[in-house]
Amino acid sequence: MPLIKSGAIVDDPWRFPAEDAPLLEPGLVAVSLSRWRREKAVLLARDKPLGLLLTSADAVEDIIPDIAAFDLIALSFPTFQDGRSYSMARLLRERHGYMGELRATGDVSRDQFLFMYRCGFDAFEVAAGDAIEDWLRAVSEISIWYQPTNDPRGTLATLRHQNSTVK
Repeated sequence: MPLIKSGAIVDDPWRFPAEDAPLLEPGLVAVSLSRWRREKAVLLARDKPLGLLLTSADAVEDIIPDIAAFDLIALSFPTFQDGRSYSMARLLRERHGYMGELRATGDVSRDQFLFMYRCGFDAFEVAAGDAIEDWLRAVSEISIWYQPTNDPRGTLATLRHQNSTVK
C-alpha cells in the first residue's frame, strides 16, 4: 500500500509484524498495544525507534505514560464509518502533545484525507490508484473553517478578527 507523507508517496521503513511473529532485526517495528504490554522491556531494550499500532477499540489513556517511547503511532480505521481514531488523533496531538508520526491505516479514503489531516495525521496508508493527486486535491478543497484544531490554518472567527483590526 502506498504511504503518503508530506504530500508525496514515500517508502515505508516501518514493519508491522504479526502478534506472534518474531521482531525483524534491525528494522523499524510497530507493535500492537497488547504486544507492547507483554514485551515492553524487550522492545525498549532494542534501542531502536519503535512504533505502536492502535485499534479504534484501544484507549489513548493506556499509552500516555509511555508516549515518548513511540516514534510512530498508527491508528486503524476498520471502516470509514468508525470515527474513533479521529478523536484519538486529536487527543494525542492536542491534549498529550505527541510530536511523532501519526499515521492513518485501514479503510482510509480520499473523502477523509482533509479531516484526518486537520485532526493531526501526517501520514496516510492508502489503496493504490491516484493517491497523491487525490490527497493534494483533498487537503486544498476547503480553506476556511469554523472549528479550531491543531491544523495551522485559522478559523473563520480568527480571519474576521484579523480583518476587523487591520482597518
